[in-house]
Amino acid sequence: MRDVREWTASLVRFVKRRRDPVVVQTLRSAGAATIAYVIALRLSPESAPLTAPLTALLVVQVTLYSTLTTGIRRVNSVVTGVLVAIAFSLLVGLTWWSLALLIVASLVVGRLVRVEEFVPEVAISAMLVLGVTTVGDTAWARVVETLIGAVVGLACNLLLAPPVWVDEAGESIEGLARRLRKLMLRMGEEAAGRTPVELATARLYEARELDHDIVEVDAALRQAEDSLKLNPRVKEGLLHRVVLRTGLDTLEICTVVLRVLARTLTDLAKERDPFADEPYAIDEGQAPDPLFGPETGRTVEQLLSEIGDAVVSFAVLVTTHVSVSAESAEARLTAELRQATATRDKLAQLLLEEIQRDSRHWQLHGAVLTEVNRILDELDTEHRSRRLLEELDRAAREQRERMPHLTRLQERWRGNRPVLSRRSR
Repeated sequence: MRDVREWTASLVRFVKRRRDPVVVQTLRSAGAATIAYVIALRLSPESAPLTAPLTALLVVQVTLYSTLTTGIRRVNSVVTGVLVAIAFSLLVGLTWWSLALLIVASLVVGRLVRVEEFVPEVAISAMLVLGVTTVGDTAWARVVETLIGAVVGLACNLLLAPPVWVDEAGESIEGLARRLRKLMLRMGEEAAGRTPVELATARLYEARELDHDIVEVDAALRQAEDSLKLNPRVKEGLLHRVVLRTGLDTLEICTVVLRVLARTLTDLAKERDPFADEPYAIDEGQAPDPLFGPETGRTVEQLLSEIGDAVVSFAVLVTTHVSVSAESAEARLTAELRQATATRDKLAQLLLEEIQRDSRHWQLHGAVLTEVNRILDELDTEHRSRRLLEELDRAAREQRERMPHLTRLQERWRGNRPVLSRRSR
């Protein structure tokens, strides 16, 4: 019985790992390179046609879209390098100065033929071909091997549809939302007490470090967007891309506003701490004044906690694909935003009373209220619906302008019904 449980646990771990980008890339690349080498052994005149597995290894990517685009540029770069090498071998042969000219010419031609990141491959291919004795045979053999590797690499993703990385991007977005919530909770707890300047400054640095998290989430989202393009398993790729991208944009705006809020609380801590410029004042028993009154501080803590919960619910909403789950997530987000709005109104009244008693820091109190209002507005479901419709319309308009004939064929195939009507509903 124990062996069965261990075997089942191992199987579950394997199923979870088989969608990992590193595992998928390793298995697909190894398989494509091996197949390309076996085919090249039969078709290439060389005894060790390593160019074919090398090309397949470089062409195969995690997503179908990047495989197609990379394969075309890869073949283009290698063929261009071979042609440049043939021209140089017929004119000057291999010398130190011809090698220098070859590299310069290959890099320039690579820019002209628009192979993008494969510009160095043009020069590499040209040098390898020019360095052999039988230039003509080796050149055309290298072209054949390159075509074999590229075709095998493309076929691997065309025949075996690659995974869609939407779930991984969704996990990254939810992770960012939870980090935002955790920082809001800490800021709220400290705003309710006597916050030293050093502690408020530390929270400001934490808010700035969230920019690195956004970069990582953006990279995961780009991979997911590529996996949705030209993928036969995806029917509404545009809708998925827009939903995830607008969701990340909203969280990025919330992150920026939260950083501004941390800056405001830091400035307020400096104003409340008369010994902020004296590093030993707290050690001598000089505690700073609280940022807010007792009831106002508790309300700020409650409000940031409720906003943090709403941020997580928003992330769950934009990463949920099942309609029933999406409806429950939207209902939960709406209820949390309603509660946060009521707490915001209570905080506005308490801040007004504090300003009436002491108006020295009214700008900072007003800034706190403005910043929490901005976050609530960004998370509002109606605001998000309008943003989705605008982005869908913009994406469809760009597609019509870029590929007008394809768009007309699609509309004619669907009975001239608007493309976005079903997606909007």
